[in-house]
Amino acid sequence: MPKVSKRLKELLAKVEDRPYEPLEALNLLKETATAKFPESAEAHIRLGIDPKYTDQQLRTTVALPKGTGQDVRVAVIARGEKVAEATSAGANLAGSEELIEDIAKGMMDFDLLIATPDMMPQVAKLGRVLGPRGLMPSPKGGTVTFDLPQAIAEFKAGKLEFRADRTGIVHVMFGKAGFSAQDLLVNLKALQETVDRNRPSGAKGRYWRTIYVSSTMGPSIQVDVNALRDLKLEAA
Repeated sequence: MPKVSKRLKELLAKVEDRPYEPLEALNLLKETATAKFPESAEAHIRLGIDPKYTDQQLRTTVALPKGTGQDVRVAVIARGEKVAEATSAGANLAGSEELIEDIAKGMMDFDLLIATPDMMPQVAKLGRVLGPRGLMPSPKGGTVTFDLPQAIAEFKAGKLEFRADRTGIVHVMFGKAGFSAQDLLVNLKALQETVDRNRPSGAKGRYWRTIYVSSTMGPSIQVDVNALRDLKLEAA
């Protein structure tokens, strides 16, 4: 078994083995974020789905109202005047075949890749490089589009793509531990509503199994699923 550090042991002692009310859980997340760098706030949601069936897959985007707390580096693969349009809309990198070649050679100076539909046949060749990193553009993820200014603005403002892994668990970063607990709650609620809204058609029985939150280096804290789903937030 991996050795548990003294810091983590002390933090684990603060977490009780029970589901917490959402705001209580987020206050505890902030209290246990004691690493020497700005930690992210993460949610780990176990769903009652089996993603090996196409009608039980979950892949979508969430717009986090309070943002991600990260500077998202966006790359765009387009052609002609769309390249200049992407640059003026705030893309960190934009290009056509030459950018595809750079990525094929291992250049990964971006967090998100957007492509126009006409470039997708060429982008498809990058599947082996982009797929394992979760960077392959997809229409479902909002990253295959001709409306580059809108897509770039949304992703830079706090839109995130997420998907359920092979075991039916969704792992999503929903802000920074340095956010206020209330801002984290607003983002977590938006995430919960998105997961519910995009329930796969083949999902049978109980959809939500468990949800845990944690900071990057902190202990997992269980959140009361029903309390989160029943929560009504007043519009900020």
